[in-house]
Amino acid sequence: MKGEDLVKRDFMKRIGVLTSGGDAPGMNACIRAIVRCGARNKLEVVGIRRGYAGLLEGDLVRLGPRLVANIIQRGGTVLETARCEEMKTPEGIKKAVQVLQREGIAGLVTIGGDGTFRGAMALAEAGDIKVIGIPGTIDNDVYGTDYAIGFDTAINTALSAIDKIRDTAGSLQRPFFIEVMGRERGFIALDVGIAGGAEDILIPETETKIEELCLNIRRNFKRGKKSSIVIVAEGDEAGGAFRIAQQVWERLRLDYRICVLGHIQRGGSPTARDRILASKLGAAAVDALVNGKSGYMVGELKGEIAFTPLKETWEKRKELDNNLLQLMKVLAT
Repeated sequence: MKGEDLVKRDFMKRIGVLTSGGDAPGMNACIRAIVRCGARNKLEVVGIRRGYAGLLEGDLVRLGPRLVANIIQRGGTVLETARCEEMKTPEGIKKAVQVLQREGIAGLVTIGGDGTFRGAMALAEAGDIKVIGIPGTIDNDVYGTDYAIGFDTAINTALSAIDKIRDTAGSLQRPFFIEVMGRERGFIALDVGIAGGAEDILIPETETKIEELCLNIRRNFKRGKKSSIVIVAEGDEAGGAFRIAQQVWERLRLDYRICVLGHIQRGGSPTARDRILASKLGAAAVDALVNGKSGYMVGELKGEIAFTPLKETWEKRKELDNNLLQLMKVLAT
């Protein structure tokens, strides 16, 4: 073993892992991978409960390979999660650094979205703490990775519900407005809409034209369609499913139904794709810390592990696939 590698391994004896922000299916698979890959590298892994809030309170638990057995199939996060306003203050950052140093935690893996990564970067800049971020959010809106942990499970959960709704929509022959998560971005709505055969998809990234939507709904029923499924991202600029449905009714006087899928999209056992992605990213994060890397998010681009500077994950905008938007319009005819 090279002398440089010996120094790295001697320095990095204890690492921490936390989940922060909204939970996402697959986070447990990621925690499992971090713990077991840490053990392979002779690292002690400490779990931090309730994200940064737990870090500030020193709510820590030592994790070993046996303690993370049988969690790969579970939704949510065994470490729990929370939002923490105190971590947005200099005092909070200083306190968090002190806890990490007191506990001998030289490396930290944070699983979450851009808010989680902002906290991690602040820790790295304020203290001698090496940090690696892992994207875990059903919104899939993090720059630097094609897919975030939890996205695949969320769209499959929503898709299952939409398939069932289409059965009754066809029987009742009326439009259904289905609201999915996505306060600022339309990744869930777009993928679910394509996979679910929606007649229209309304997302924050594009202007919602009510007159055009009404025209499409009327045209579809005249063509003999038995149902009209409209997928609405909760953050759509026209005001969400309830407001949009009301505007359509005022113009068409068609009876309608609204289904808000809500937090059902966050729960459930993670898909195979999310479990595999989480395992790969967890392993890559540990390897990155062992090799002295810090201040990066580990993601997957075109099937390959990729490292993106943490600051770019919130400074740069991840773009939707416009080809899918065009495809939806063709397939909905």
